Amino acid sequence: MIQWSEQQQMIQKMVRDFVEKEIVPQLDDIEYNGVPPYDILRKMIKTFGMDVMAKQSFDKQIAREKAIAAGNAGEEKKKKEGPSAMAGEEAAMRMIPIIELCKHAQGLVTAMGVSMGLGGGAIMSKGTTEQKERWALPLLTLEKVGAWAISEPNAGSDAFGQMKTLAKRDGNGGYIINGSKTWITNGPYADTIILICKLDEEGVPADQRKIVSFILDSGMEGLTQSKPFKKMGIGSSPTGELFLTDVKAGPERLLGGNEDSYGRSGAKGTFMQERAGVAAMALGMVERALELSTQYASDRVQFGRAIGQNQLIQLKLAKMEVARTNLQNMIFRYIEMTAEGAQMTLAEASAMKLYAAQAAMEVATEAVQIHGGYGYMRESRVEQLMRDAKILQIYAGTDEMQIIAIARDLLGRV
Repeated sequence: MIQWSEQQQMIQKMVRDFVEKEIVPQLDDIEYNGVPPYDILRKMIKTFGMDVMAKQSFDKQIAREKAIAAGNAGEEKKKKEGPSAMAGEEAAMRMIPIIELCKHAQGLVTAMGVSMGLGGGAIMSKGTTEQKERWALPLLTLEKVGAWAISEPNAGSDAFGQMKTLAKRDGNGGYIINGSKTWITNGPYADTIILICKLDEEGVPADQRKIVSFILDSGMEGLTQSKPFKKMGIGSSPTGELFLTDVKAGPERLLGGNEDSYGRSGAKGTFMQERAGVAAMALGMVERALELSTQYASDRVQFGRAIGQNQLIQLKLAKMEVARTNLQNMIFRYIEMTAEGAQMTLAEASAMKLYAAQAAMEVATEAVQIHGGYGYMRESRVEQLMRDAKILQIYAGTDEMQIIAIARDLLGRV
């Protein structure tokens, strides 16, 4: 794949027009004035039929699982993973809205992705059929807001090693959960929460305890959701804390139905899913920064000529275009791999995330520099891009953790 197809370009334009008409006029409200973003996102989802597609996919998976459970899995056994043009097209359709939204409000993608992708995706990936039917579909359509809670005040990059939130067996098949989570996307407004914690096992060292996950609902006794934090960027993505005091969770809330269903490997798989999307987010931000910077360099006159005629400004613009091309090619490669039924290695996914985050930050910073004093003003919008870009180097694994992941994966092959 070397370029977007005509159909994909048509979808791009439709999404771009929606963003310009429905989101840009409300940008200040959702970014700075505390207006929750979910109604805007739901309108977009319905406008493009994303809710219908999600329901169709959900119904197929549930029907397939029930057929297997009933012993009618003959056709299912014939299906094997392999090349699929449809899978590639679906991957492209997922990337395009991310790219277009991130040109103006990266936080919208974060809020939507965590709810539908991480929250709903975790249940669809590891949940029992009963759990999927009870909780998943409203998350996949954003009828309800979802959160995925793993981070704690003292457990950032060392998410498992420093995890203090514990679930203790109550002797009747259920659990009692105590602890807290922080930096939780959608936390203040989440209806459904995927909570990752440790099992409180007597005699087992803290670092060896099982990682277990629960599906919690807002309003459960002992569960408190904080107000949204005030953040450096991505204001359109509400972030908060969760506090758990003797929260009672029955066995039906244990994700996957047993204590080994969604442990360390399940959570790490979710991180991998996040990393693939960061390149698309970075691409949208870089495209917008380059667009604004090119226009400003052409219009801004100093010392009798447009600043774009100065070689130092040209160098900045050229480097922005290099970053844009690299990111776009990464996205195209991801789509092609998906179409071929191939998966990235940990090193590849981490390298993609590392480059994308650094490129977005560098380009956004240079965009502010090109705009000078105006670039420091909120009106320019490049200052928002710069603030928003920084989070890409922190969430879904910091730059430093990506380097470690890349090196370990490469050295592990020797």
